[in-house]
Amino acid sequence: MTQKLFYSEPGLSEWSTMVTSMRAKDDYYLVTLQETAFYPEGGGQPADHGFIDDIEVIDVIEAGSDILHKVKYPLELKEVTCRLDQERRLDHTQHHSGQHLLSAVCIELFDAATISFHLGKETVTIDLDINELHTDELRQIEHRVNQYIWENRKINTFHVTQSELTKLPLRKLPKVTEDIRIVDISGIDVSACCGTHVESTAQIGSLKIIKTEKQRGKTRLHFMCGIRALTYFQDIHSQISSLAAKFSTSSKDVLEKVDNLEADMAALQKELDNVKYENLLFTAEKIISEQSGPCIELPCEFNIKEMQSMGRILAEKSGMPVLLYNTDESRLITVVPSSLHFSCGKWFKEHLQDFKGKGGGSDVQAQAAFPSSSDMTLFINLLKEALYR
Repeated sequence: MTQKLFYSEPGLSEWSTMVTSMRAKDDYYLVTLQETAFYPEGGGQPADHGFIDDIEVIDVIEAGSDILHKVKYPLELKEVTCRLDQERRLDHTQHHSGQHLLSAVCIELFDAATISFHLGKETVTIDLDINELHTDELRQIEHRVNQYIWENRKINTFHVTQSELTKLPLRKLPKVTEDIRIVDISGIDVSACCGTHVESTAQIGSLKIIKTEKQRGKTRLHFMCGIRALTYFQDIHSQISSLAAKFSTSSKDVLEKVDNLEADMAALQKELDNVKYENLLFTAEKIISEQSGPCIELPCEFNIKEMQSMGRILAEKSGMPVLLYNTDESRLITVVPSSLHFSCGKWFKEHLQDFKGKGGGSDVQAQAAFPSSSDMTLFINLLKEALYR
């Protein structure tokens, strides 16, 4: 049985103890200690990391009354010095206490219960049993949570028996029936939890909701606390300051500058599209004037959007079937005037597979891509035979 120092001495970051067992498993080793401050993964909280002497602890697992420490190298059954990754532990602890506070406030303000909690390296989330939270409601939640943080409410942890649970105003009943640990945020929340927690709400530092997502009638909140939140907003501030400098404006006016830039770009894009269309019209007139056969067939280096536009213009102005293809990309666009009563999409669907092509379309227009230009050429030859019948 391993003594759990992460409960009895939560602030402990370095200690000496005995290695009591070790066994190999796959390409790593599982080690037990007489006592440990390494928290095993559980309750939505990832495991602690750190070192046993100079051997890195890469995972911690609870197995009955024992705590298993996963390491890459063997350890002797002797006294060792253990060191906890304090930065990782503090991040997890701030977010776990922050989650309890956030969940309590969501119930307090909007009767939205927490269904699940995820504490990841990049993102921290809770899922709520509410369809949607509007911007003003999210601001209310944030303000209330941070108000409780500023009030420096005491956070107590203790163990109770199953019979003692009925006397507590629990947010929800625990799944376990033995060794039940309670986390009590003074006057705000009482919950069963096996994770590590700060000693007061002030130690959470701050809480910021980053974004929300709808999840099948539920709402997912992404949030950050403490040091992680500070680092995130330092990065955001640096980026906004750099943008403000580029636009020669203040940070609060960056969005207006970006909106103006988007409007200018949209206007320029419209002008460019008009010029491109005029150029396509001019090119189409030239192609038609030089055309002598019953079908317009020619290679081109246009992108797919330009090929589609050119195909429609040529078919409309000439009244003939149009086959445009890009040899480098083995891509084909076909446009047939409706007066010819030839269903492009249907014909493509019936024959593309024979030439390893993929595509489709409507009665008057279809497109396809081929694994090689030779496959495309064979397909075009068959298509022309069908059109000339």
